Amino acid sequence: MSRLPNPFRIFVLWIGLALSRLGLIDPERARRTTDLAWPRIVTGIARMSKNAVDVAMVGVAVGISATAGVGLAGPFYGLAFSVGGGVAGGTIALVSQRYGADAYEELGVAVRSSTFLVVLLTLPITAVFWTFPEELISLLNDNPVVVEQGATYLKIVGLGVPFAGLNLIGSRVLVGCNDAYIAMVVRGGGALANIVINAVLIFGLGFGVAGAAAGTVLANIAVTATFALGLAYGRFPGIGEFPVRIDPFGTYVDGETIRALVTIGLPVMGRNTVWTVAEFPMLFILGIFGEEVLAAFVIARRIWGVMNTPGWGFGLAASSLVGQELGVGRETSAERYGREIVRFAVAVYLVSALVIFVLSEPIVGLFVGETGEASIPIAVTLVHAACIAVVFQGVAGGASGALDASGDTRWPFYSQFLGMFVVAIPLAYVGATTSLGLWGLYLAFVAETSVPAAINYWRFHTGKWKAISRTYRPGTPADD
Repeated sequence: MSRLPNPFRIFVLWIGLALSRLGLIDPERARRTTDLAWPRIVTGIARMSKNAVDVAMVGVAVGISATAGVGLAGPFYGLAFSVGGGVAGGTIALVSQRYGADAYEELGVAVRSSTFLVVLLTLPITAVFWTFPEELISLLNDNPVVVEQGATYLKIVGLGVPFAGLNLIGSRVLVGCNDAYIAMVVRGGGALANIVINAVLIFGLGFGVAGAAAGTVLANIAVTATFALGLAYGRFPGIGEFPVRIDPFGTYVDGETIRALVTIGLPVMGRNTVWTVAEFPMLFILGIFGEEVLAAFVIARRIWGVMNTPGWGFGLAASSLVGQELGVGRETSAERYGREIVRFAVAVYLVSALVIFVLSEPIVGLFVGETGEASIPIAVTLVHAACIAVVFQGVAGGASGALDASGDTRWPFYSQFLGMFVVAIPLAYVGATTSLGLWGLYLAFVAETSVPAAINYWRFHTGKWKAISRTYRPGTPADD
């Protein structure tokens, strides 16, 4: 597939080169980071836009209760990304170091073991969602219409949980092998196909939230099949050559590799789970505010998801580039990459957040029909708070990406836990039960990113991650 100039790449590279003129980033590192970051940002925008379109479509077609129901089902489905993302965190650390050291046989073992582990962990989640959807949704809300809509969505979308986890593995393998472009084409294409399928099922066939869930499952299956065939054959028709070829008939259960994946991935899983689990008490607290605030928060979080996509790109770029430098023992170069990627990410977040801040009202208006107009001003103010908070995510995500590459994944988990459960959720509860009101939600948005930003960057600054990385490398001595 021809890799034509892309406006997203031009935008990101322009910011990187502007920073290089200020002496904040090396120009070559800015280019390498851009080449890995922009496809992941586009993938994230496509996927988060898909999630936002889900909410917008069911809100317009069914009403505000459907918006709330899908929002309540969201954190349950997010468990797929918590578990799959945890395993994938170990995958990219092992793959990037082995790719940098040309240890391709060990790389294949890492990929197959990751596949086995993610399937083993996600199948029970699917079984629970299929069996107890009403019971799960009713834990968060007692409105029977909202519970019915949320349970319908959760039961069906749960069938896609294993495929969503496998998609994360496929993506991280490619990014760890220096090719984020193909990962973007596959996952971004799946997200766009999802939107089209949803439109047909929701509006064309009148399936409502069931159609939104079924569209997500079908798209995830298609993406998984593409990754599997592409990695097995080393290429895929219409996409082109993959950076590596993985023998599908090799060992899937390698004890040492599984242990490394669990050791690295468990804190990543915990960090991802913090985001997901924190949504449960947060949604309960929002129920105290009322249905309009709940719907507004769901809308704002979907917009937040789109705004947060630069962190996906820069975090994975840091994991790949820092990991590759560590794989051949260049620790000083790895540190420079990590530090400069953080600066790069913050600059991109600043520009994009400013754009969303200015356009927040018309963007929010796309999510509601006539029955939800009262939620618009609340959602707009929440988006404004998110625009401030998301800039800190540039620091948190960039630093955690570098730490992930080294295998030092515990501190990003600690920081996320503290930010969400010790600061953000208590602030939201105080807002719901005192005169602080919505200011509690605004401050909660800021706390969930500023606390991890401070802790992650401090941990990166200590340099202890370099020593930790030596226990996972394929045997290359360090340069310093």
